[in-house]
Amino acid sequence: MAGIYVHVPFCTAKCAYCDFYSVARPDYADAYVGAVEQEFAARLSELAGETVETLYFGGGTPSLLSPGQFGRLASIFDISGLKEFTIEVNPDDVSPDKVKAWIDAGVDRVSIGVQSLDDGELRTVGRRHDSKQALSAIELLQRSGISNISGDLIYGLPGQTASSFVCSLKRLISSGIRHLSAYSLGYEEGTRLWRWLQEGRVVPADDDLTLEMYKSLCRVAASAGFEHYEISNFALPGFRSLHNSAYWCGTPYLGLGPGAHSLDSCGVRRYVPSDIKSYLKAPCTASVIDDEDETDRANDRIMVSLRTAGGLDLTLFDDGDRAKIKAAALPWLESGDLVESPSGFAIPERSWMLSDAIIRDLLL
Repeated sequence: MAGIYVHVPFCTAKCAYCDFYSVARPDYADAYVGAVEQEFAARLSELAGETVETLYFGGGTPSLLSPGQFGRLASIFDISGLKEFTIEVNPDDVSPDKVKAWIDAGVDRVSIGVQSLDDGELRTVGRRHDSKQALSAIELLQRSGISNISGDLIYGLPGQTASSFVCSLKRLISSGIRHLSAYSLGYEEGTRLWRWLQEGRVVPADDDLTLEMYKSLCRVAASAGFEHYEISNFALPGFRSLHNSAYWCGTPYLGLGPGAHSLDSCGVRRYVPSDIKSYLKAPCTASVIDDEDETDRANDRIMVSLRTAGGLDLTLFDDGDRAKIKAAALPWLESGDLVESPSGFAIPERSWMLSDAIIRDLLL
């Protein structure tokens, strides 16, 4: 099987924390759709005939596309064999006309960027919606027949407290979502939030508060029946993200559009430079091979696998690398922050907040 990821690089305005590639140029959207069609035709062979089972439109803000633009973009792809078709949306973009266009195009899963249900926290990081719009958008999607909805939350936002995060979490779960993605806020260099941190305008959440929020996240999600299957992802039974799970298993996927990354059937990674103007001029030759060697690829597998409940499969490594990984794992096994799995090692939920340190020690 294989997946296709389409990066839609348009936003009305950049959120303070976001370092994903996007531009405030929706006037490029028509040309962009045509460029994706050309790129897809030129690069489809990279999937080597693998059956495409998942399609994911991310960004940026795919929901900024008009119903007509979205329909033309979706029509590029054969959706007859898909098991999942996801679009990322902002709550304030969700309207009856757009929802109809998404459904007509075959979308059966929506990932909605809620981030918080506290209006003050949303304003602080530059989100365009408020809590009422977010919950109304989820309700509209459900009334329209889309039940497979994933909601995003962030913990560690400026001014956020443990109780305000739990309040957002419980309200979001009560809305009837089937999947939850919750991320610890990062201060990425080049973002407005990072600049505010340098200027002393924001104070990051301390480690104790972040840990308290994470523990609450795990507890509340579990009590609502959600499985914690990846560090930042929780799902009701049967509603794990098929597309993202394929990433974590090393399944080939084709990434289209500026800012997208790919992994072909031979294990070669490619990326499309984050430059919309250059992309529109030459979409057929836009992708670049990522300069990785075998050690880089092995480390990619370690980093991705140890973020999942399934853990790291040591049978995928040669004898020499397997011995190195086992030796590096010993202190973490002794502390209980790493446990043995049927085919290797896994990080238990209680220790996932230490995953960066554990993974760093196990890299080759």
